[in-house]
Amino acid sequence: MSGYGQFCPIAKTSEILGERWTHLILRELGAGSETFNDLRRGLPLISPSLLSSRLKSLEAAGVVARTETDKGIRYTLTEAGQELKPIILQMGIWGQRWARSKLTPDDLDPSMLMWDIHRTMNAEYFGTQRTTLYVEFSDYTAKFRRWWLVIRDGEVDVCMKDPGHDIDLEILTDVRTLTGVWMGDIGLGQALRDRRIRLSGPTRLKRDISTWLGRNYFADIGPAR
Repeated sequence: MSGYGQFCPIAKTSEILGERWTHLILRELGAGSETFNDLRRGLPLISPSLLSSRLKSLEAAGVVARTETDKGIRYTLTEAGQELKPIILQMGIWGQRWARSKLTPDDLDPSMLMWDIHRTMNAEYFGTQRTTLYVEFSDYTAKFRRWWLVIRDGEVDVCMKDPGHDIDLEILTDVRTLTGVWMGDIGLGQALRDRRIRLSGPTRLKRDISTWLGRNYFADIGPAR
């Protein structure tokens, strides 16, 4: 972006962080995404060329480090980037209080929802044995309707194609309901009682869903009005 022509440090910071998508790229890097593909999964609506451009700008500003490894390119926050993490978190806190999503169709994104859920799940609950969860969104068709979460040894993989494992628990819901539960706007118990979320599988997994599902970092922050 063009400069503001001011020596003010707020202006200089805005010249680095004021571009569209930049704050969300920092959010993803702060949450642990390191590869280009992982960043895209957390930001499914950004084009590859724009993401590449933003990463280059952040690298030039000293906020992001690009490292070549035997497993490919890795992007990480520098010391300057790490200092931005509490600022990004505070933006989320403010947004959850004062600019809370109304969960309209324009705000709903099953790809981002499943990617975020896989990062916040209590994977340790499942132990070392592989557990496969199947999630189906009744309000979507084709590509974004069916998802699989495969948990093993404390790691969670999110799949858009059937990984071929036996299903341990099926979750049938709609994107708005699961997003609302994950964001703290809809009570999980109420969604289950209303059958907006339906579970099929072992009693233990169904009973303990509030233990292993996890919630968004900002879910406990109430609206200001």
